[in-house]
Parts: sequence; structure tokens; C-alpha cells
Amino acid sequence: HPRVRRQRQMCIRDSINIICLGKLKESFWREAAAEYSKRISAYAGFKITELAESRLGDKPSQKEIERALDTEGNLILSCIPEKGCLNIAMCVEGRQLSSEELADKISLAGVNGLGTVNFIIGSSYGLSESIKRMSERRLSISKMTLPHQLARVVLTEQIYRALSINANAKYHK
Repeated sequence: HPRVRRQRQMCIRDSINIICLGKLKESFWREAAAEYSKRISAYAGFKITELAESRLGDKPSQKEIERALDTEGNLILSCIPEKGCLNIAMCVEGRQLSSEELADKISLAGVNGLGTVNFIIGSSYGLSESIKRMSERRLSISKMTLPHQLARVVLTEQIYRALSINANAKYHK
């Protein structure tokens, strides 16, 4: 039976945030992210919060990594309001979604009264278990390993694509 297409729309008052550890170092990554950020702002409030990564030596122990992830997790938590948000942890064990499925998730957040969608990206060692547990969803961009900076640009583009799908714009094919 054909699926009834519901109207998807995220209002301009709604906001989308990327909360991430580390900065985009190369100018070409920053320029790509800035271009998609500008495009996203036509559909929703958009903010990227870059937090400082914990500094670790060349060969950190598992305990040092866990301690760093906990410290980073606390930094992330300080950026997230307690209510009114859909929190999505970006992690390798997350589920992969099509662009249309991501558009649906963003749209449903608004329908369900959640005015903010937070995408949370950890450091090169990932995210703390506490952040994964508090997130309503776990999302993976790809089964392939991508550099963090490229993954962030891809995520930003996919957010723009999802919003353009929801607005029935021509960008998505």
C-alpha cells in the first residue's frame, strides 16, 4: 500500500546544533561547513559548538582514554538543556539512515514538541557511555572510517539536505 506522505517542515524558530570536540583545522573543511551552515540557516537556527578535546599522549592507556571521554562528556552535557531536545549521538555503533529517514527524524522532533535537535560528535576516541545513554538516538554516517573533519562536513551537508527535503526544495534528488 502506498505510504501517505505527511507534510514535513521544521519552523525557523526551531534549532539544530552540532556539539563536537575539536576544531576544523584546514580552511577547506571550514569553508565547506560554513557554506552548509549558511544554507541551513534559511530553514532553522543552526549552531556549531566546538569544545576542547582532552589532551592525551601518543599511546594512552584505556584508563586514560576513559577518563578523557568522561571529561569530554561533562563538557558536552554542559551545552545541552535538560528538556526540549532530541539528542543524537554520532557513533560507529549507531544506525545508518537515508537522507529521507533523517529528514523524518528531524521533522518528528518538531511534531513531538522538541524544538532543538542536537547532533553530538565525540573526539577521535569516540563518546563517553554516559552521552550515548542519554541520547535518544545513535547515528552512524558510514561503516567506513572517515576523518572526523570530513564526517562533520558530511553531517552538516546531510542536515541541510534533510531540511530541504522537509521544505520540498529542489536540492535533494
